[in-house]
Amino acid sequence: MLLTVTNTGSKTCDLYYYPAVNFGDAQSVPPVIEDSQPQAVTTLTPGESGYAGVALSGGDDGSGTNGRTAKSLSVYFFDRNNNGISPAATPSLPTKGVYVDDSLKVTYWLSEAGDALTY
Repeated sequence: MLLTVTNTGSKTCDLYYYPAVNFGDAQSVPPVIEDSQPQAVTTLTPGESGYAGVALSGGDDGSGTNGRTAKSLSVYFFDRNNNGISPAATPSLPTKGVYVDDSLKVTYWLSEAGDALTY
């Protein structure tokens, strides 16, 4: 899955680290794919977008456990100004939900959609 955020403001903003995602009633934030770490913070000028890939499940290889269908998603952003995590964004998921399991992982925020989807 590809998460896309767009700077709709009038000032440049930075996307620090990676999105802290929560599917449904999950009790923890999935780990980040360390190999996806960019060389610099992803910076967005007004109108620009940033991207993060989300590997939802282990797929057919059987590596994931505790599979479930999630019908809601909360996305938290690391906020360097407040030394914490921002209030959640709650993008819509398909009506039927998405299948996730314990192998769920996310990438760092990246400036190119194709890069976010390579992991």
